Amino acid sequence: MHRSFLTLALASATITPAFAQADMIGSGISPSAAAHSQTRPINFATTAPTSGALVILMRNATLPANMVDAATTQALNAAIASAKFEGKEGSSLSLRGIGGYARIVLSGVGAEGDRITHIRNASGKAAQDLRDEAQQVTIIGGLNQDEAAAAALGYAMGQYRFDRYKTVDRKAPPTNPVTIISSDAGSAEALWQSRHAALAEGVALSRDLATEPANVIYPETFVDRVRAAFGNTANVKIEVLDEPMMRKLGMGSLVGVGQGSRRPSRLMIVEYRGAGDGAPLAMVGKGITFDTGGISLKPGAGMWEMKADMSGAANIMGALLSLAKSKAPVNVIGVAALSENMPGSNAQRPGDVVRTMSGKTIEILNTDAEGRLVLADANEYIVANKKPGALVNMATLTGSIVGALNDEYAGLFSRDDRLAAAIAAAGTATGEEVWRMPLHKNYLDDMKSDIADIKNIVEGGGPGAGLGATFVGFFVDKNVPWAHLDIAGVNWADSSGPVTPKGASGWGVQLLDALARNWR
Repeated sequence: MHRSFLTLALASATITPAFAQADMIGSGISPSAAAHSQTRPINFATTAPTSGALVILMRNATLPANMVDAATTQALNAAIASAKFEGKEGSSLSLRGIGGYARIVLSGVGAEGDRITHIRNASGKAAQDLRDEAQQVTIIGGLNQDEAAAAALGYAMGQYRFDRYKTVDRKAPPTNPVTIISSDAGSAEALWQSRHAALAEGVALSRDLATEPANVIYPETFVDRVRAAFGNTANVKIEVLDEPMMRKLGMGSLVGVGQGSRRPSRLMIVEYRGAGDGAPLAMVGKGITFDTGGISLKPGAGMWEMKADMSGAANIMGALLSLAKSKAPVNVIGVAALSENMPGSNAQRPGDVVRTMSGKTIEILNTDAEGRLVLADANEYIVANKKPGALVNMATLTGSIVGALNDEYAGLFSRDDRLAAAIAAAGTATGEEVWRMPLHKNYLDDMKSDIADIKNIVEGGGPGAGLGATFVGFFVDKNVPWAHLDIAGVNWADSSGPVTPKGASGWGVQLLDALARNWR
């Protein structure tokens, strides 16, 4: 047995050249070939079953009429009175042993505010609460077509999970269906299938891309994963620039970020045309698939989160997927500026000067301010080649925006009041709120370099988020309506929210989808 093993080993050594390991990127061993566990399918009906797990959406302390039988109604009213449950938005009351149901969850949507959003959130929270409930799930509450479709969207986003790398004691959650009850069940299902299902798929794509480890998602595989997601979707054109093509175009700022990595950079452009020949809305995202900080190395604690430094690009691709698959009557371009920022022997250094596609020069004072560098060339390429009617950047750009706004808002910077107002309205409508921040004229003076056109940071502190946004806007023609969203505080959820399980949030997919549908 020992001799056979030795013979096999020697044979393998003969077949595999000694230098093969040096040419390999990564270990060559995939961490998993498994898929995520299956989620509950979503159905619609006009009447509710009398068993399983029941979610009742409530505006106040009064049960909706004719939802359950008289005996169950009496028991529920007693429980509501005993618990002093008022049906306030975000509240819930879980009960067992009532009627024929294994479990009943009373979920408050409140009597005030945006009912659609509250229904979506309540359904998403119910999905998380009932994740391990081994029953079919039913949602009721006198829902009309739009409300029922919103409940389906909330449940779909809330039940998202990323578990493909679990191998020890992995137990798949129940996959019994969830059924949304509405008198307009047919219309609600049609709305879900034609509009909201694609939005949920876009959010899931974004979360998957941001959650995957950097040995799985890097510039080339990001491109592969997005291509697979779009498949043969109609009216979609995908272009990818590799490093030789970008060098030929003079895109030294983008290529320079990835020059310390063995994983080459890419610029991915996804164009969807659903509205004739009008100028498209361009969305350009930071796609740093892992950020060590480069030579300006980050501290080790928490560096693992930098696998999600491509969330801006991921969110944009999720929004494009939603718009294209739902056949939205819009023209939109999504761009992922993809690099891996590593401190290799060929990495760029503090003090280096790089040149963008347009010929502008940048003095690099800190290689950890790399996201703005990839956006510079991406912005110039899209404006020059695609002639957008407006351009929106999205990036996990600065830690300072987290200090200013925490995880309640993304920072909004814009030179165009109309575009800023449209983004703010889309944020309010989707629950992905933004807060407009200043772009003072002095910021550009602060960023002037002694030896180049601009430097990528200002040493000694200052308004970091505003300075970063100013840098990004420096590479966008002033005649193009432009805005920048700094999402560093909202791209990752440290705890679960109503429609966001803990982890990558997919923040911005819904906002960008709504913005594109309403921007003219």
